[in-house]
Amino acid sequence: MEVRAAPRDRIVSMACELFRKYGIRGIGVDAIAEAAETNKMTLYRHFGSKDDLVCETLRFKSEKAAAFWDELEAKNPGNPMAQLQGWVMARAKCLEDDKYGCDLANAAVELKEQGHPAHVVIESFKLTQRRRLEQLCRDAGVSEPELLSDTLSMLMEGAQVSKLATGSEGPSARFTRACEAAIASFNRPA
Repeated sequence: MEVRAAPRDRIVSMACELFRKYGIRGIGVDAIAEAAETNKMTLYRHFGSKDDLVCETLRFKSEKAAAFWDELEAKNPGNPMAQLQGWVMARAKCLEDDKYGCDLANAAVELKEQGHPAHVVIESFKLTQRRRLEQLCRDAGVSEPELLSDTLSMLMEGAQVSKLATGSEGPSARFTRACEAAIASFNRPA
């Protein structure tokens, strides 16, 4: 007999899937409750508002992404340059496999209004990712680790948008080569 997930877990899971597919504004709580095989009353009992649910889905996605760094280190223990190259390969694979782009970046673009509570979650996630990548660049011994980290981050964000806008044959097709060139240019003495 299959154990059914708790209503809260089903709601978060389905909201993640539906927001990803249709956008935050493109899906309502009725559809989320129905897809989660529950009702609006249960949804609102767990999440006081759709905004609260949006924040929880973004936190959930953030936690899943955080595990990536542990995996990266475990694959290349004590070798920061190999970890940095692993970051590029993993991001390239994600870019290749993912047709929707980064959930948090998409939410930042979609939720334009000032003061939306999701912006705190998004900013925290993006800053944490930036700091992790910067530390990895620093550990790899590159010149200007902060600038390389920002360069790689912008290449990733840009590649995701480029793929959505022009398909996989556009500029995103050269993501790996662009990252390798950036790393090589910063891997020389300043």
